[in-house]
Amino acid sequence: MDKVAILVVAAHLQALMGLNAHIFPREPLPEYAYQHGRRQYDALKIVNTLASHAGPVPLTLGITQCDICTPILTFVFGESQLGGRAALISLHRIMHQRTEIMYTRAAKIGLHEVGHLLGIGHCRSLGCVMHFSDNLEKLDLMELAFCYACNVERSRRLRQLFPPPA
Repeated sequence: MDKVAILVVAAHLQALMGLNAHIFPREPLPEYAYQHGRRQYDALKIVNTLASHAGPVPLTLGITQCDICTPILTFVFGESQLGGRAALISLHRIMHQRTEIMYTRAAKIGLHEVGHLLGIGHCRSLGCVMHFSDNLEKLDLMELAFCYACNVERSRRLRQLFPPPA
């Protein structure tokens, strides 16, 4: 597992979303989610497990180097529970010989999936980090930022999740 990628994603969640990030120890590969015929891991099964083990943590983002998929998609960069508690991203398909590109991609996917956890859907703005991307070209065109509308929604939903002290 690329420890720098984990730190980069955590730093972007802190800087751009204002979320405190706690990095938990590495867990073994989730063999219960392995799809032998596809040679991939079922992202939905992993996300559901992350949600069930989250405890008092309001949002959980798992990071894996395994190739992940869903029953209807041949691969995904990430998967989350819309408005839920857990999400997962994979570094498997975003590797690049220039590590800064891979780290930027990981940060974008992490922000995107946590945006979904906050209940924000896909955005129509091409540069917004909440825009849907199903290939590296779209992912690389995406900004490492929320558009104005998604940023307003992000702030509103974070205030609901973490109300300021009275």
